[in-house]
Amino acid sequence: MEVRIGVQNVTREIVVETDATAEDVQQRVAEAVEQNKPLLSLQDRREKTIVVPVASIGYVEIGSDTKQTVGFAAVAE
Repeated sequence: MEVRIGVQNVTREIVVETDATAEDVQQRVAEAVEQNKPLLSLQDRREKTIVVPVASIGYVEIGSDTKQTVGFAAVAE
């Protein structure tokens, strides 16, 4: 699952590849915001922990886990 976090006043996004489900990530973000927690932490697929200050989060984009494929098709003339 790919999660992109936009941070206020920062041009680059934080991109996290995680094994968590979309529902789990959404729940963690919602809890952090609603309960005024200072930090949001997520664990990536390599077991590294990413910590973001909740007050600085601009947006969170939760993507699907499906891989996009690139293919070439033969064109008949």
